[in-house]
Amino acid sequence: MTLSRTKDGGEWTATKSEMPLPTFVIQPPRGLGSLDVAALWEYRELLYFLVWRDVKVRYKQTFIGASWAIFQPAMTMAIFTVVFGNFAKIPSDGLPYAVFAYTALLPWTYFSTALSRSGTGLVSNANLITKVYFPRLIVPLASVIAPAVDFLFAFLLLLGLMAWFGIVPTWGIVVLPLFFLLAMITALAIGLWLAPLNARYRDVGHTIPFVTQFWMFASPVVYPVSMIPESWRLLYSLNPMVGVIEGFRWALLGKGDTDFSPMLVSVAVVLVLLVGGVIFFKRMERTLADVI
Repeated sequence: MTLSRTKDGGEWTATKSEMPLPTFVIQPPRGLGSLDVAALWEYRELLYFLVWRDVKVRYKQTFIGASWAIFQPAMTMAIFTVVFGNFAKIPSDGLPYAVFAYTALLPWTYFSTALSRSGTGLVSNANLITKVYFPRLIVPLASVIAPAVDFLFAFLLLLGLMAWFGIVPTWGIVVLPLFFLLAMITALAIGLWLAPLNARYRDVGHTIPFVTQFWMFASPVVYPVSMIPESWRLLYSLNPMVGVIEGFRWALLGKGDTDFSPMLVSVAVVLVLLVGGVIFFKRMERTLADVI
């Protein structure tokens, strides 16, 4: 504080001396600390709204409604049964080929749909992202949750197929939700890499259908893992969908590779992709509104 006096010699007045104000630098957290689970929970209603919107749009003004969720995997199963089961005579672990193929198509159809939606979700919600703030991670999360409704409808057909062929589910069905969770995390992990890349380079969105088509034949959908030479099994299990598909066949049919070490490799790969995807997504999130 300083004392000052007027030019005509009036009274002294006390004035505060000008001191520099403190400077605060706000920086976003880095690494896994940037996940901010509290913010995700705070915006949980938005997550619910986005999931409900996707489900509602999918079935709105459709003639056969939820049957579309069954139609795609059912037709694919029929084609695979004729081509690979009857013509190519690919082994099916002693199971009817229709059940063998559909048990793999069930998680695969969910995965491919969730991956496509999560990979293009940021661009599809560009109007929302550029207008209001919310944790951007909610968009890929909603994209992988919404196709779970289709999965539930398609699962009913699998139960019908198993009943038709007289196949009783094994006790492993109690852990089936864990393998579905693994499929969901796999789609989310890869979507966290693809979504921000697609926001910056739109070519990525065009390559996703091609990648998923190639990926399906690199996974044990139409053939059993037993056809893969033992020397290649470990490398083959780096494909995270190997663990998911084999887990479904084991849990429901009691078939598949009983050596769980490849499945553990698939789980490890998914965790690495998820951690890296979160870090990459949060880093790219800073410029999303500018480039989307």
